[in-house]
Amino acid sequence: MPLIVYWTSVSGSQKIKKQQDRITDVLTAKKIPFKVVDISQNPSEKDLMRKLAGNPTALPPQICNDNVYCGDFEAFENAVEMELLENFLKIKK
Repeated sequence: MPLIVYWTSVSGSQKIKKQQDRITDVLTAKKIPFKVVDISQNPSEKDLMRKLAGNPTALPPQICNDNVYCGDFEAFENAVEMELLENFLKIKK
């Protein structure tokens, strides 16, 4: 299953940009393959992200493993701190 990071390339928010960078940096450092989906380029991707998150106002970054929702940035950071990232990402060893 591909890991998907939903993000936006046109956010004016430094907070969102830093969160997106943090997620991609951690995944890259841990050699966890992922795909970035830019919701600003395709409204249907934004709708799918929000549907998977179960939140009609969800903002990026959001993380899914295929079509299974993993969580948002805060949940990602908690998983990293608790050393439970693979569980959070629903990666089978």
